[in-house]
Amino acid sequence: GFATTPAGYAELWGWAGSLGAIAVAGVEGTSSYGAGLTRYLRAQAVRVVEVDRPDRKSRRMQGKSDPLDACSAARAVASGRAAGVPKSQDGVVESIRCLHLARRSAIKARTQAVNQIRALWTTGPAALREQTRGLGRKALISRMARLRPELNGAQHPEQATKIAVRGLARRCQALNEEIAALEVQLSQLTLAAAP
Repeated sequence: GFATTPAGYAELWGWAGSLGAIAVAGVEGTSSYGAGLTRYLRAQAVRVVEVDRPDRKSRRMQGKSDPLDACSAARAVASGRAAGVPKSQDGVVESIRCLHLARRSAIKARTQAVNQIRALWTTGPAALREQTRGLGRKALISRMARLRPELNGAQHPEQATKIAVRGLARRCQALNEEIAALEVQLSQLTLAAAP
């Protein structure tokens, strides 16, 4: 096997080149775990074809075998069955994909933090709940981020709740800033990609 590093790709390239001229390369997972190899091969001016995963039926019958999978992929490329063109993974579209992934992750983390705040606040001491009754999410987060718990009082449930909720609220605020910054960048890139 070859390492999935630039040095490993170069070693693979050298080995494959020793077998003859390379006209086309079939790569499975060109948008995920095969992305690095795809970029390397394209830099070598080789046409890359997306190869589908081996079908489950034949894998069940023959068992998992990397050499068999490689032979199957080579046959698919040679016969023309595998003709998918991988995404370019460069330029503005790839940048948008990366930033969108980060934004989606930040939104998910913020939702989790808000849900944890609500759970802690709902089950916490009644006196704490009364301080924020009727507040919307934004006002609730703002209020909770400004809580001043007794830092040495974590053994008391009220103080522990305040410490936990304040940390979660500050996390929400940081995530809000991250999401807003990503949205600005995404807007600019989207406008550049599709004016």
